[in-house]
Amino acid sequence: MTPAAGADDARFVRNVWLTVAGLVVLRLIAAAVTPITFDEAYYWMWSKHLAGGYYDHPPMVAWVIRLGTLLAGDRELGVRLVSVLLGLPMTYAVYRSAEILFGSVRAAATAALLLNVTLMAAVGTLIVTPDAPLLVASSFVLFFCAKVLETGRGVWWLAVGAAVGAALLSKYTAMFFGAAILIWLVAVPKLRPWLASPWPYLGGLLAFAIFSPVILWNADHQWVSFIKQLGRARIEDFRPVYIAELIPTQFAFATPLVFILGVMGLYGLARRQAGEAPARVLVEAMVWLIVAYFCWHSLHARVEANWFAPIYPAFVVAAAAAAHLVVWHPREQRTVAFCLRWAAPAGIVMFVALIVQANTGWLSGYRRDATVRSVGVGWQPLAAAVEDARKRAGASCVLAMDYGTTAWLSFYLPKGTCVLQPIQRIRWVNFPEPDPRQLSGTQLFVDEAQIGLRFYVTETFAAIAKIGEAERRRGPLTIETYAFYAVSRPQREVLDRTPPPELQR
Repeated sequence: MTPAAGADDARFVRNVWLTVAGLVVLRLIAAAVTPITFDEAYYWMWSKHLAGGYYDHPPMVAWVIRLGTLLAGDRELGVRLVSVLLGLPMTYAVYRSAEILFGSVRAAATAALLLNVTLMAAVGTLIVTPDAPLLVASSFVLFFCAKVLETGRGVWWLAVGAAVGAALLSKYTAMFFGAAILIWLVAVPKLRPWLASPWPYLGGLLAFAIFSPVILWNADHQWVSFIKQLGRARIEDFRPVYIAELIPTQFAFATPLVFILGVMGLYGLARRQAGEAPARVLVEAMVWLIVAYFCWHSLHARVEANWFAPIYPAFVVAAAAAAHLVVWHPREQRTVAFCLRWAAPAGIVMFVALIVQANTGWLSGYRRDATVRSVGVGWQPLAAAVEDARKRAGASCVLAMDYGTTAWLSFYLPKGTCVLQPIQRIRWVNFPEPDPRQLSGTQLFVDEAQIGLRFYVTETFAAIAKIGEAERRRGPLTIETYAFYAVSRPQREVLDRTPPPELQR
């Protein structure tokens, strides 16, 4: 490498890191101004009652939120702070992975930049779900596997195990990393001696030990979380229509130009046009095994776009290989050059547009869109109306039928307000039970007005009186209208303790 080329690479790397830092600041601003989603509010409630596991997922998302709220308080920025900041070590891990696997500083910096301009990383670290810490942990699984390859030192398998354990504490999808690593070791002759070494197995034991709180929690709760999540792989109702959604959703979440580069990179690696076999196979295994599972899953149920988060570190490394290492024919090279030039601007524009739309509805002319129900725009004034109704009714608790409404009410009502979901009690098994005296008097039942009185209400309470309504709005758009009922004189236990469907089979 000439001194001029080295200086150009150093300048490129510096500019990439400045851009990444700027994007993290942009996400922090968006985190502070964007109301939380109902899932985030739900996980925020988990963070107030930490445990080894929960009905829906392992506990890492609750720990991330708990740390953020300790630093910045129980507000939107506090919920999201740590998740957004974890984007920096995630970026470092992807940078070093690409540098080690393909020996190119420019490809490494490109992979780091491309990851940060995808909506998967930008929105996925801003909106705190289990996929946020999973994405971060996945980048370190790739990085530590690359360190095993680079150094040949067995101790790095312990780091791999720790990263896989952290990924398992984030989401059960991480179990595919074990199979992907095994495929990598078996498929590359150079790596097969590791199969006779104790180090990979010690790494596996460490991952198991880190994951053990989830196992113990499930053992104490009839394995309900394992049954719920792992049971999704079973095809009971063949509906292959969902498979048609996979590519369009990833085309959007990766952003179109990064998606094109990633697909071209995977093709180039499969054709052995860049990198040595250990690097190529590692990247391909980290992507295709999880993709294969979700293709299977889509034969009977919808696959949400964010579920592909663990493939993204390897995917953007493949995209960087396409951009800098694979030799293309002139037409393909022009496509690569166009995608590389405009990927970052396009991704940033898409992110800003999404945040503006979620908060204001301007871009759709205030019409409904995909964000309108999940992002809590309008909940602050609605919660004030709920609190006013609760005081007028003299209610001791506020009841809601779904976990999303329960979580939003808990987040936006005054601190200490009793808010309960009387059904699906498995979701709240880690929470202390309410004082029975609170449930013997008047409660305020909150529900969408168009639903009308539910069977639960009419069967549980002898006295039911509608005392008002309020709208949740985004600008001039009414998202939902909520009705408030004062309910009292319970005829049976207020909390319905029917076991979840997973335990009724």
